[in-house]
Amino acid sequence: MLVCQCNVITDREIIRVIRDLLAADPWQIIVPAKVYRELEKRCKCSGCVPNVVDLITTVTHEYHLEIADSSAEVKAPPVVSPPRRKFKGAGHERRSTSYRTA
Repeated sequence: MLVCQCNVITDREIIRVIRDLLAADPWQIIVPAKVYRELEKRCKCSGCVPNVVDLITTVTHEYHLEIADSSAEVKAPPVVSPPRRKFKGAGHERRSTSYRTA
């Protein structure tokens, strides 16, 4: 299927590039600009970017499922700690209502 009409890029070419990038580093972040750079083309009208993003997400998901099936343990990058639930100084940022002059 033709994904980019401006550059005449098919979905097979994009899938091949994504798989090559994932083979080099399975945990890298792949964005459409990186795909276009590997194809040595430029995004002209940006009408195809949503389709390229969909291809990136589906191919990456399938690739990681294949890796999970082939190996017993997949090393994931460390998870970022969750944000704090409550900001301690929130009560001091507002105006106090306990003493009003009017």
